[in-house]
Amino acid sequence: MIQFIPRALVCLSLLAGLPALAHDFKAGAVTINHPFARATTSTMTTGAAYMVLANTGPQADRLLSASTPVADSVMLHMNVKKGAVVEMHHVTTLDLPAGQTVALSPAGSFHLMLMGLKQPLKLGAAFPLTLVFEKAGETQVMVTVERAGSMGPAAGKPH
Repeated sequence: MIQFIPRALVCLSLLAGLPALAHDFKAGAVTINHPFARATTSTMTTGAAYMVLANTGPQADRLLSASTPVADSVMLHMNVKKGAVVEMHHVTTLDLPAGQTVALSPAGSFHLMLMGLKQPLKLGAAFPLTLVFEKAGETQVMVTVERAGSMGPAAGKPH
């Protein structure tokens, strides 16, 4: 017996299997907007993760650390421009002032360096990243892997 399935139901079931293009997470008063990384090649041992952190609370918070199973370690870096040269500096924490937004973006000054990648970051994949905040505590987000040159929505404005 042939069974007919409504076209709309088929479309919805196909869409349900796709990852969301825009995704947000929440830890206390901190909203984590669209965490993403750029795809890497098989020879790359480092990558970077980006996102927008919005502290909607009345008190300042601070990003203390991050970790992921896809890398040996995660370090918070700040880009500092000296003349025509941009240098990366390791910083231990990232301040999140009350009511403010801080972008970790390819075009900005902050990003999370994924050191010692255990495998390439493949376009379209996703991986867990645990963020630890001073007040908001620990939360896990899913980082989507976008194309190698992606600037993502985290390139300066939350969505």
